[in-house]
Amino acid sequence: MTLESTVQKWGNSLAIRIPSVIAEQIKITQGSTMELNVLDNQELQLVKKKRKPTLQELLSQCKPENRHEEIDLGIAGRELI
Repeated sequence: MTLESTVQKWGNSLAIRIPSVIAEQIKITQGSTMELNVLDNQELQLVKKKRKPTLQELLSQCKPENRHEEIDLGIAGRELI
């Protein structure tokens, strides 16, 4: 899909609006982090960065069958009481 967008001033920077049809197609929303790459032939490549999952999201993927019992690693001799 090819669309045109006009470069506009935004504070001290320049901005390009991404049409909603393209945003939906590449699954980005307001606040998505993008990587900008300048290619040799003066092209700009935008790549959606994968966000890091939250601890809650990671823990929600843990299954009871993957949990193990407490492991006794013995005494190291430097424990604080």
